[in-house]
Amino acid sequence: MESLRELYRIGYGPSSSHTMGPRSAAQHFLSLHLQAQHFEADLFGSLAATGKGHLTDKALRTVFGAEGKHVEIVWYPEIEKPFHPNALTLRALNDDGSLQAEQTYYSVGGGKIVIEGQEEDTVKEVYPKSYSKMRQILDYCSEEGMQIWEFALEFEDSEILSYMEEIWSVMCQSIENGVNAEGVLPGGLKLARKASQFNSKAGEFTAAMGNPAFAISYALAVSEENAAGGKIVTAPTCGSCGVLPGVLYYMAKQYKFPKIRILRALLTAGIIGNVVKTNGSISGAEVGCQGEIGVACAMAGAAATQLLGGSIFQIEYAAEMGLEHHLGLTCDPMRGLVQIPCIERNALATMRSLDHCTYALLGDGRHKVSFDSVIEVMMETGQALPSLYRETSRGGLAKVLG
Repeated sequence: MESLRELYRIGYGPSSSHTMGPRSAAQHFLSLHLQAQHFEADLFGSLAATGKGHLTDKALRTVFGAEGKHVEIVWYPEIEKPFHPNALTLRALNDDGSLQAEQTYYSVGGGKIVIEGQEEDTVKEVYPKSYSKMRQILDYCSEEGMQIWEFALEFEDSEILSYMEEIWSVMCQSIENGVNAEGVLPGGLKLARKASQFNSKAGEFTAAMGNPAFAISYALAVSEENAAGGKIVTAPTCGSCGVLPGVLYYMAKQYKFPKIRILRALLTAGIIGNVVKTNGSISGAEVGCQGEIGVACAMAGAAATQLLGGSIFQIEYAAEMGLEHHLGLTCDPMRGLVQIPCIERNALATMRSLDHCTYALLGDGRHKVSFDSVIEVMMETGQALPSLYRETSRGGLAKVLG
């Protein structure tokens, strides 16, 4: 498995695969061909189908424009490259229009890019291959008397806690920014921000309804910031970035946990996300929203269970439920915008992750379906979904507004 630095990425929304990934590809290609004045970008598959709503074109023009370069963008939504649905080919042209250089990139989810021809060299393992499955990690932790966050510390570099502190700081800032922002989100759906209103109303609720309502407002705050192109953390993606910070911010306030406890919970959540990323997918274009919201819910449920004193087996159970109960979830954003149904899904997955935590803590961690098994089912389900339900805006809810 890769470092958690590859899972938790700081960047700007609205999409890790459609905005952050293409931006990184453009920066890489441009750095190699700065002498060229003219560039072309061909977008394929899902990257083309929902690229305009996800601001892919804006991200590319921003990168090239910063160096005074022009880029012509062509969209090919019907053409899907074999390695991954999110593909773009960049070309540098000479003054006479002849080809100087060409490179294809794949945006595989979570902001990560893969360069065509280097597919086998993209994974920089920091964890031993013998600990890539959840069962292997649990067995190791059980034998060594470790928590899952301690497993992460054993193999990450010495600065990983400092990085988690930076991650937490950005998460908190995105919540605070989002809770205080009002108005209509950009993009044409005329969707009003709700986080501020929800946060105010949550304070009026009493008893069981009261405090958890704040978690909804926190998740909305981050998701709305993402939809507006604000600064967020992929957890594991931009489209699902509200769930984990929503849960952790709520629990930090509710239970007065010190920061170090939150940082450890981030490590545990990261391991959960990494296991899915390694053995499955976190790309909505590849497996639907189950790979985004489902994984985010699994990560948040695991983090909450750890914070409330759950065993490593109860933590795994909470994560398993988060993924299992989102199986088959389609990725069908209206007009390609990361707004409907994405923002509400973040809020509701936040509540579900807290419910999964409670359910896991009520038992002893024993259950029938393992986390590893549900990852396999998620991949099988995602591959069986027609492409119109995998981030192409050609089916499902995406057709409601046309």
